[in-house]
Amino acid sequence: MKRQARSRLLLTLICLIFGAMLGFSYQHAKNEASRREWSDSEWKKEYEYRSALLALQKENRSLKQQLVKKQEELAAWEKKLAEEQENEAGLAKEAEQLRMHVGKARVKGKGVAVTLSDSSYIPSEASATNYIVHEQHVWKVVHELLISGAEAVAINGQRISHRSYIVCNGPVIEVDGTQHAAPFVISAIGNPDVLMSALELPGGIVDELVEDHIDVKVEKQGAIVLDPVFAPEP
Repeated sequence: MKRQARSRLLLTLICLIFGAMLGFSYQHAKNEASRREWSDSEWKKEYEYRSALLALQKENRSLKQQLVKKQEELAAWEKKLAEEQENEAGLAKEAEQLRMHVGKARVKGKGVAVTLSDSSYIPSEASATNYIVHEQHVWKVVHELLISGAEAVAINGQRISHRSYIVCNGPVIEVDGTQHAAPFVISAIGNPDVLMSALELPGGIVDELVEDHIDVKVEKQGAIVLDPVFAPEP
């Protein structure tokens, strides 16, 4: 009887121990499965975050490339615009110069003044016409000034243009229909040194005028103002 009781007690104890081991194993396996399931979920989220980050980085690179391209296009347009503005400025300057040369713009600058006067000595009335200023004398001075770089020319303050004409009319000359009496002051805007040197060359215009018994005076001018041509052109 005692042996049977011991055997039963031992068997019961073994069953209890085995049951406890089984319970512990089951609980441990359950906890491990739960832990593995949580890790998989976190890894999935991390993968999604990484994928989203890579997509954003890719989109950012694409936007940067587009920005660089747009900046290059903008730089090209700015360069083109600057060139067009430069061309327009050049054309405007050229137009202003043309307006100035044809007498359509008011001009101011340095230059020279050439005064042509009838000779103070006339030996006889019969030869008086040989000692007064004629239109060819005025034209000689005007042409010399223009070919020497004069930007604008006026006769007794009257601006002349590319279509101007000068004719003798008795004791006076007419400039585009307006009469002027001697002395004739021919004003020219340009480099004073160049213009004066051109006029006073040995054997040049001044010497020719002196030989024609014309009194000539050439002076540099610091500031000459010439108004545009207002008289109707023929």
